[in-house]
Amino acid sequence: MYPRLFELGWVTVYSYGVMLAAAYLLGLKLAMMRARQRGLDSERILDLGIYIIISALVGAKLMLLVVDWDYFTKNPRELFSLFRSGGVFYGGLILAVGIGFWYMWRHKLPVWTTSDVMAPGIALGHVVGRLGCLLAGCCYGIQTTKPWGITFTDPFAASNAGTPLNVRLHPTQLYEAGAEFLILILLLVADRKWRHYEGRTFWGYLLLYAISRFVIEFYRGDERGMIWGYSTSQFISVLIIPISIVMLVWLARRPAKPPATTRRAPVRRAA
Repeated sequence: MYPRLFELGWVTVYSYGVMLAAAYLLGLKLAMMRARQRGLDSERILDLGIYIIISALVGAKLMLLVVDWDYFTKNPRELFSLFRSGGVFYGGLILAVGIGFWYMWRHKLPVWTTSDVMAPGIALGHVVGRLGCLLAGCCYGIQTTKPWGITFTDPFAASNAGTPLNVRLHPTQLYEAGAEFLILILLLVADRKWRHYEGRTFWGYLLLYAISRFVIEFYRGDERGMIWGYSTSQFISVLIIPISIVMLVWLARRPAKPPATTRRAPVRRAA
């Protein structure tokens, strides 16, 4: 594919970095639109989004360090490669959720309403981010003879992400982007058509993503670490699925609250 978009002298613009930036911006834009619709302070949501973006970047790289611990301890110089690698999505998600809950508690934001506002933005960002993975050649699939398999030929993808060249691989990046797009559509439709209760969109996203990620992992060909016969992401998915189901059932059975009156969020001016 195209791991490098173009070069300007000694400056190289990488396709993954551009797509990752677009993913965060689009996801944050969608979250802010949904926040205004629900009468939340969109500036608080913007601040929350920035915290989430930073923690997602850090968490993804920390999880990659944990998953490839043996490799990095044997090749300590490769620690610097973490700055140009994408990381593990689940690591970013877990840390971002933790930081997000802390931020909501600190600023007294309604936890489940705010989480519901943010969840579709995460799905949208993930769609764009996985397209970046496709361009970069990372998160590649196992070898296949299927007609929809894809072949990578750029030597930089091989040196940077270990992508096998000149062999047909499952397009797992597209599998996940497609799954996330379907999840995004389902979340948005459910918000409009089905009985709403706080927390459903957030926990519904985690449930659907965990199921799709568990299945797609069977087709991944890159090194991701193993725990009791499962890849790291599959193991985390196995934990998230029952937790999400329990939370969805518990939140659905809670007494319904009267709908809040939507009002224009106050504008915070600089002092």
